[in-house]
Amino acid sequence: MSAKAIVGGYVVPIDGNPIDDGIVLIEDGRIVAVGAEADVDVPDDAEIVDAAGTWVLPGFIDAHAHLGVHEDGEGWSGNDTNEMTDPNGARFRAIDGIDPYEPGFDDALSGGVTSVVIKPGSGNPIGGQTIGVKTWGRSILDMTFAEHVSVKSALGENPKRVYGEKNQTPSTRLGVAAILREAFTKARNYQAQRDYAHDEGKPFDVDLTKETLARVLAGELYWDQHVHRADDMVTAIRLADEFGYKLVINHGTEGHLIADLLAERDVPIILGPLFTTKSKVELRNRTLRGPGILARAGVKFAITTDHPVIPINFLVYQAALAVKDGLDPVTALRSLTAHPAEILGLDDRIGTLKPGLDADVVLWSGDPLDVMNRALRVFVRGDEVYQFDESQGVGVAKDRRYRE
Repeated sequence: MSAKAIVGGYVVPIDGNPIDDGIVLIEDGRIVAVGAEADVDVPDDAEIVDAAGTWVLPGFIDAHAHLGVHEDGEGWSGNDTNEMTDPNGARFRAIDGIDPYEPGFDDALSGGVTSVVIKPGSGNPIGGQTIGVKTWGRSILDMTFAEHVSVKSALGENPKRVYGEKNQTPSTRLGVAAILREAFTKARNYQAQRDYAHDEGKPFDVDLTKETLARVLAGELYWDQHVHRADDMVTAIRLADEFGYKLVINHGTEGHLIADLLAERDVPIILGPLFTTKSKVELRNRTLRGPGILARAGVKFAITTDHPVIPINFLVYQAALAVKDGLDPVTALRSLTAHPAEILGLDDRIGTLKPGLDADVVLWSGDPLDVMNRALRVFVRGDEVYQFDESQGVGVAKDRRYRE
């Protein structure tokens, strides 16, 4: 594959100062150079992409979405978000339910979102394993860039309601926490038994549920904790202290109420969705002021849509309105790019424009935090997969279907 040079735009690399008339040089799906015209040697045979008049940014990342497992407009037949038959679903995997042909993936491209961490839902105390995918591809095989990211878990209203209606444990917050403690205690015992069998050269039966949680205990997978209320966040912190896993708060609706504690404990948040109504008790303190409060306290956070709760192409609008309510613009852009990548250990692939990372690049008509601007051209791994047709006023994604 020949080189491709995106030239003449206002390049915002995220980690580094913006560059007027900058160049992003791409080879074999990766970024190989970013800089001013005088500092980047563009090969003679490179394809030139004229970015004059645009802002050039890394593709946005939604670190908590149900894209492809909860399909738009498909009802029960397209909803594979929650396997609500077992409170401990650590063995369940989001990858097994993703339909890359659902329209949400093209919507993501229109909003400049090029990477998503797709997760099971929050009906179970332990919902299952997550996966990092690109928002363009012909099958999950070529879309996946991080097959094992984290395990989704839930505290609060959702699991106690689901299992309370079944008249089984957990029907209270006490029961939800007990399910998690029991699961990790069994996984810790399993870990010891497995390691002993290995050292002794003895056969050992693999348990997929316990094996997954053992990977969490070993620090190989993040623990994505669905939680809204401040007191439930403290429970999440206590459980993480008890078992020593890498905790990431998901949603964190009341995080601003304990921002000092979260900062002190260095607990990151995948924050949102921020556009919903206060439809249940846990959301009564939701506010667009939250991101600014967290940022000023020193909490690292990423903003999420929780698609399809909010359409994924609205991701940037949440950041824009958070700026209106006190979030600084630099952190707002980082919350869509570098922060989600760093929080889930994906920053060696995505999140900024720098050499070695995937060439996921978006050309915007102007500052993305201005709601009047839009994504004009989207590149995933250097391949142009979306253009906005200004003459027709519509965006067009590259066809995913096989053509003879």
